[in-house]
Amino acid sequence: MLEERSFLVSRDFDGKRDDGWGFMSNRRIKNIESHQEKRPLDTDDEETIHPTKTHKQSHGYDNLDHGFGFLDLSLVCVDQSDNNRRHAGDYSDSSSLIHAIGRDNSISCLLKCSRFDYGSIASLNRTFRDLIRSGELYRLRRQNGIIEHWVYFSCHLVQWEAFDPIKQRWMNLPTMSSNTCFQFSDKESLAVGTELLVLGKEVLDHVIYKYSLLTNSWSFGQLMNEPRCLFGSASLGEIAIVAGGSDPNGNIVNSAELYNSESGAWETLPNMLKPRKMCSGVFMDNKFYVIGGIGGTDMKPLTCGEEYDLGTRVWKEIPNMSPVKTGGAANAPLATEAPPLVAVVDNELYAADCADMEVRKYDKVRKEWETVGRLPERADSMNGWGIAFRGCGDRVIVIGGPRTSGAGFIEVNSWVPKNGPPQWTMLGRKQSSHFVYNCAVMGC
Repeated sequence: MLEERSFLVSRDFDGKRDDGWGFMSNRRIKNIESHQEKRPLDTDDEETIHPTKTHKQSHGYDNLDHGFGFLDLSLVCVDQSDNNRRHAGDYSDSSSLIHAIGRDNSISCLLKCSRFDYGSIASLNRTFRDLIRSGELYRLRRQNGIIEHWVYFSCHLVQWEAFDPIKQRWMNLPTMSSNTCFQFSDKESLAVGTELLVLGKEVLDHVIYKYSLLTNSWSFGQLMNEPRCLFGSASLGEIAIVAGGSDPNGNIVNSAELYNSESGAWETLPNMLKPRKMCSGVFMDNKFYVIGGIGGTDMKPLTCGEEYDLGTRVWKEIPNMSPVKTGGAANAPLATEAPPLVAVVDNELYAADCADMEVRKYDKVRKEWETVGRLPERADSMNGWGIAFRGCGDRVIVIGGPRTSGAGFIEVNSWVPKNGPPQWTMLGRKQSSHFVYNCAVMGC
C-alpha cells in the first residue's frame, strides 16, 4: 500500500470505451498467463480470453489506440528524426523535448500529464520514448508527490487487467506465457514502483513474473533470497516488504525481505518475532505492519500484529491488531479462511468483515477495532476469498460482485473516509462469472 501524498491527475477528454474495456495495447511477442493468489481453485471452467489485437498506424507509429491508452513501447518506431526535422526545421534540438520551452519546462509539463497518456507521448520521437522508458518521469513524479493510483487485478487464469479509478477506464495487460503448473499454483501479487510482481511456483521452483509499466511487457523477476508463498506484503514507493509465509518445504517462516524496484534486488531483513503465514501487510506511518495469519505448532490464528521500523530495523509486537472475526468467519476452518482484508488510507487502518458485511477501523491509541459502516451490499465472497479490499490514494476500493452459475459481475466501489462513514460509489462494472483472484494497487 502506497502512503505518499496522492495527486490524481485528471484529463480533459471524457470518452469511455464500453466495448471490451481494453485500452492497453496487447501486442507482445511473449504472453504471460496468470491464476490466483491464496484462493481455493474456482471449479467453474475457465474460458480463455484472447484480447483483440489492434494494429493502427498514424504517421508511421505502430499500435496507437487514438491516444486512449498505452501502446507497446517495444514496438514503437524508434527513429523519426528525419520526419521531425522536416516538420520542425533542421535547427530543432530533440534533447530539449518541446523545443520552444526547453527540456526542464518540458519535463515539468509532462509530470502533470496523466500516465495514461505516456504511451502516446513516447511515440513522438526517440527522445520522448527514451524518457518514458527510463523511468525518470516516474521518479520525478514521486519526488514531487504526483501520484496516480491504478488497480491491477486478475479474475481469470490467463489475464490481468488494470482500472483507472479517476477516468473509470478498464485496460487489458499483455497476457502471460506461463506453464500450467504456475497457473494453478498459489500466487501472490504486489505492485511496487512501476512494476507488478506475480509470485508463484512452476514445476520445480518458485518463480516471479514482472510486469513493467515502462515497457508494457512481462519478464522474469529476480527471485527472493528465501522463496516462499502465503506471505504478507505491502509497498511504499519503490520498495516493498514481504514477511512470513511458507518455505518450499511447507514450513512456516518468520523471515522477511525488502525489494527495491529501482535495483531489482532483494535484501534480507531481521526476522519477525513470530513465524506466520496467511497474513496481510500494510505500510502505515512509514512503518511496515504484518497482521494476523496462522502460526505456532498448534497452527492457530494469531491475534497480534508486528511493526517493523525501517530506521531502527527492529520488530515490535502489537497486541490485538488482527481484526476480530465474527459470524460465519469465526467458525470457518482455518484452511479455507482468507488472510485479513485490510487497507490503509491517510495512515488509518481499515478492515473488511465479509461475514457481517461491515467495515472496521483500527484505533491506534486504544489498539481496538470499531465498526464504522457497511460494505457494498453486492460484494460477495467465500470466507473472504474472491473480493479485494485495498487502499487506493485517498479512498478505499472494494472489487467484487454478485456471482451466480454462468453469470455475474465485477464491480469497483470506492469510499473516501475523510468524507465520513462509508458511502460507496460504483466506479465501474463489467460482466464476469469469476472471482477476483489477485489484486494490487500501483501508485506512481
